[in-house]
Amino acid sequence: MSKVKVVLWLGHVALPALGLWLLVSRPELDMDYEHRGIHFWLVLATAAIAMALGVVLFRAARMRGDARLILVSLVCQFSAGFLGLHALTTPGVILLTPNAGFVYSVPVGLGLGGVAALASSMEFGPGAAARLHRFAWMLSVLPTLLLLAWALVSMAQLPPLHHAPDPAEARGPLVGLAFIGSACYLVAAFRYGREYLRRRGVVLLSVLTAFVLLAEALFAVGFSRSWHTSWWEWHVLMLAAFALISGSAHLQFRREGSALGLFDSVTLRQTVSGLERDYTHALNEMVDALRARAEGGVASTEPLGAVGARLSKRFGLTERQVAVLQQGAYALGSEREQVRRLGLLAAIGGRSNVIRGEQDLLDEVLHLITAAFERDRFRLGLVRGHELIFPDGGPANSQSLAFPLVVKGNRAGILEAQRAGGRFTDAELAILRSFADRTSVMLENARLYQQIDGLFRSYMSPTVATALIADPSQAGLGGRIAEVSVLMADLSGFTPFSESSAPEAVVHMLNTYYGVIVPTILDYGGTVVQFVGDAVMALFNAPAHQPDHALRAAGAGLAIQRVVTETAMRHPGWPRFRVGINTGPALVGNIGAPQMRNYTAIGDTTNLAARLESLAEPGTVVISSVTYAHLGSRAQVRSRGTVTVRGRSEPVTCYVLDGLW
Repeated sequence: MSKVKVVLWLGHVALPALGLWLLVSRPELDMDYEHRGIHFWLVLATAAIAMALGVVLFRAARMRGDARLILVSLVCQFSAGFLGLHALTTPGVILLTPNAGFVYSVPVGLGLGGVAALASSMEFGPGAAARLHRFAWMLSVLPTLLLLAWALVSMAQLPPLHHAPDPAEARGPLVGLAFIGSACYLVAAFRYGREYLRRRGVVLLSVLTAFVLLAEALFAVGFSRSWHTSWWEWHVLMLAAFALISGSAHLQFRREGSALGLFDSVTLRQTVSGLERDYTHALNEMVDALRARAEGGVASTEPLGAVGARLSKRFGLTERQVAVLQQGAYALGSEREQVRRLGLLAAIGGRSNVIRGEQDLLDEVLHLITAAFERDRFRLGLVRGHELIFPDGGPANSQSLAFPLVVKGNRAGILEAQRAGGRFTDAELAILRSFADRTSVMLENARLYQQIDGLFRSYMSPTVATALIADPSQAGLGGRIAEVSVLMADLSGFTPFSESSAPEAVVHMLNTYYGVIVPTILDYGGTVVQFVGDAVMALFNAPAHQPDHALRAAGAGLAIQRVVTETAMRHPGWPRFRVGINTGPALVGNIGAPQMRNYTAIGDTTNLAARLESLAEPGTVVISSVTYAHLGSRAQVRSRGTVTVRGRSEPVTCYVLDGLW
């Protein structure tokens, strides 16, 4: 509630207490007014309203299986029974003489109602609530049994109702009972107030307000003077309390059009949770029913008919609730459909980050769009040259909606959408535009990835490029120790050739040689890691694992010499390559700086391969003893004996590789 409403509510409930205080503190204002007829009908009307509320609440409790409603029903039943007895024993109406039951019935009845009110404010667990509901009928007859016993004792003037009442009405123990009952109502009202802050409800607010008024009525019982203004005040407070609950229930009835669910805001939280689950199930079933009807060609605005009747009976819904639920189901179904389509739209965004063929991606996009709009037709056309081409070879359809695909400000194609026998809604058009925009981004990324991939692979070995694309973390600086076979090749006589030739001729010669050497190395699974002038370095067994790396390196070395010999025959005067191969451990990884790095192998294995290459004659391949040991009997070699190489204190044994078996 707003602050203004809170202040107004506090003013209304505080006004009776202020009036009582004024009458008690100023006895001269507490005027004497005795009218037995008005008293009879006033109390009897209050009892009738309370009894009607008790019956309605008990029916609601049985229907919902709610323990709290049973106890609130007892509040009304206790109050109604003893107030009815209080009315019937009004002196001079039915009974000619005063009766003790007339004096004591109100504090007893309202006191018992206060105990029931306090119990109702508790939040019962499932077990306690179930047990209380099991004994609901026994509890419902309890007020009647107590009332009959009270009436018999009162009419027979048996103890303790055998003494004539004191004119001051309530005194001694009954005053204490009135105050205890008043405290019970106030505590119950406080607890209901906290519950009202969690879930707002007109009837719930009326119940807690009625409990405050009943607390004030019981409090007034202890201070009032018989047939004075203060005495009439608590009678009016009781009437106001039960009339307030009845009025709010009637207002709720007019809103709902049914007595079903009038007191749902007062029920236990577990009951509310159960109702919410039921309504959720009903809503989901209605969504499914509307979807099935739509697939059968029935508009969502058509009455539900048998579907509505079945749901109404199963979940206890009124016609108005079914109508509201239908609107909610239509909105929920539309929302779920939008969410489903947005999920497929997001899937397109995910595909745009995948390096795949352009046509494959477009085929997948078309599949996703078709899944999002199952009953509609779509086509994707791309601009090739200056012509719009569709996969089916047909022309553009003038009857379809066309959403342009734009790449870098240029029209790259269109998305055609066609709906038979209807129009797309604004929300659907917005999603289709988003589909087209995402497809444009995906198309642009696909083309950009193809360009980058081509450039990327042309600046490093395809093996390294593939490894980095599969696992970008391998691009970090650092490396690992691995056994590799290192192939070194350079041109013998390159310096004299470059001094005697034009730069263009030197570049042409290098590009021609590398044009046949690099494919040869790649064919054997080698990784070309660098070009240094006229020299080339290749690795085997890195980054890809190759158990036969020595055999691959040897085969590549011999193949290089063959293709170089064939090339040199067409270009007399060109220098020849010499090749050195060594096998052993090396640090393999990325060397350099964060701004620029190179994938290579570092260590004594690499250095020895370079030294062996310098020992080789043009057109030959020299291998180390370790490489020869890996090749075994498959190698045709000639021993070069032991040689001393720079950087080695001990001579090394090497071989000229002539062929492989």
